[in-house]
Amino acid sequence: MIETINNILSDISGWLWGWIMIFLLLGTHIYLTVILRFPQRYIWKAIKLSIHKDNDSTGNVSQFGALATSLAATIGTGNIIGVATAVALGGPGAVLWCWLTGLFGISTKYAEGLLAVKYRVKDEKGHFLGGPMYALERGLGWKKMATLFALFTAVASFGIGSTVQANAITTLTHETYGISPAIMGILIATLVALVVIGGIKSIARVCTMLVPFMAFFYIAGCIYILVVNGSYVVPALKLIVESAFTTKAAGGGFAGSTIMIAARYGIARGLFSNESGMGSAPIVAAAAQTRNPVRQALVSSSGTFWDTVVICALTGLVIVSSVIAYPDISHENGATLTKMAFAKIPYIGAPLLTFGLITFAFSTILGWELYGERAVSYLDSKHWKYYYRASYIMSVFVGSIMHLSIVWNLADCMNALMAIPNLLSLLFLSGVLVSETRKYLWNNQLDETSDEE
Repeated sequence: MIETINNILSDISGWLWGWIMIFLLLGTHIYLTVILRFPQRYIWKAIKLSIHKDNDSTGNVSQFGALATSLAATIGTGNIIGVATAVALGGPGAVLWCWLTGLFGISTKYAEGLLAVKYRVKDEKGHFLGGPMYALERGLGWKKMATLFALFTAVASFGIGSTVQANAITTLTHETYGISPAIMGILIATLVALVVIGGIKSIARVCTMLVPFMAFFYIAGCIYILVVNGSYVVPALKLIVESAFTTKAAGGGFAGSTIMIAARYGIARGLFSNESGMGSAPIVAAAAQTRNPVRQALVSSSGTFWDTVVICALTGLVIVSSVIAYPDISHENGATLTKMAFAKIPYIGAPLLTFGLITFAFSTILGWELYGERAVSYLDSKHWKYYYRASYIMSVFVGSIMHLSIVWNLADCMNALMAIPNLLSLLFLSGVLVSETRKYLWNNQLDETSDEE
């Protein structure tokens, strides 16, 4: 019975994340890039805004706190194992397609952040609430669609947010250090409880400290590995570019791959890792202290830059250069390829992989708790929030000790179902996106304070 359900969910997930979804997401990325006049060109301004506190504005957390929380949820095992999976299935050319997807996805993340602040509301306790459900309801009047998005988000949080991330941590620590999954599960659940009990400010505070540290450590480690693989970096870059646009055998220890296969897996992994278009990141962006929607939109867009354009690109380059340097590395699946590629690097390889996976997975657990809690609050603001917190913390422990194939497939389905109503809101409210961007960005009025509430 369980196997039958898993097979059905797998088939549904495969269909939802097939070419139709890829074209819809990538098409939205490109469409928004064009009508918003390439917001990617403002990425350095976005980074500068993200590290400055907008004190004279309304919101619950700083712009950087909102960015760090969304990055915490976004930067997960997909940035490491997900990239390796794309390389294993689509060849080295998948790395370039993954990178290009992130580059265009900056526009979509910008648009999501803008609508999140534009249509946010304030509850009786002074908390700012927003995200695709509020854009759908207040911007388009689609209450039923907004309810569906919130429901899909709440269900998805138990999959990609808690159980699969906790399982990744306990599996790694058990295989590497022999620690019991049950003991590790209790530890993780306890740490999560200590953070989430304080709400969004507590989560943002921890993420603000954790995300820069873990990202810096991982990026520095990848750069070190690329220095060790120095003579293979240029051949790896050449192989990645050639494999993305040619059908010849990849060479360097890789099997041949068609352009379509490389594009499919690279785009799919890129979309999955940076979550641009999924509608999750705008939920926390709505709580940011910002004087107008466009300022937070720019800050939000920098998240995709760090997630995919930097971290995923470095991971892909490390993996491809390592396989060229050590042709004996097995790349039949992403997990094996990742583990063997990093293990070949003396001293730092294995600890870097362990640290990266544990911190990335733990931060994802924190970020998705907030997403799920805000979705539940939208569905029922008075009764279910605390029940959700307790259930989420419990699911962290359950995920640490159970087999997760069904959970993975269910989470994939929910993520795709989240993306559909969110993308519709972006497309149908594209006129609002252009109007707000013209008002504040194109007319150089970023310092102006919005008079909307």
